[in-house]
Amino acid sequence: MARIDQEGSLVAVIADEDTITGFLLAGVGDVDIRKRSNFLVVDSKTTVRTIEASFKDFTNREDIAIILISQPIANMIRHVVANHNKPVPALLEIPSKDSPYDPNQDSLLTRVKHLLGLV
Repeated sequence: MARIDQEGSLVAVIADEDTITGFLLAGVGDVDIRKRSNFLVVDSKTTVRTIEASFKDFTNREDIAIILISQPIANMIRHVVANHNKPVPALLEIPSKDSPYDPNQDSLLTRVKHLLGLV
């Protein structure tokens, strides 16, 4: 994928290995000259601190426009996810293979409901 100053922006993904593999096969993966990737594979050995650090790194990178994070992983760092209030990069929670998507836990949908007075 190209950089923001060239052709466009990147999509970052924080998810389990199968989800990351799917996105990599779709062409979403990128590693820049500084060896920074736009994805984090989370498994049972990945610490919450590592997930938080990657999330914060992705939110501060100017070449990333969208962050996809599997909902179970977002729940692990919910306090950090809830504090993300910038429009770019947009944050979208996605289902994982092991747990269905729960719209009641999605921080974006919760904000939209609150703005519309539905909560």
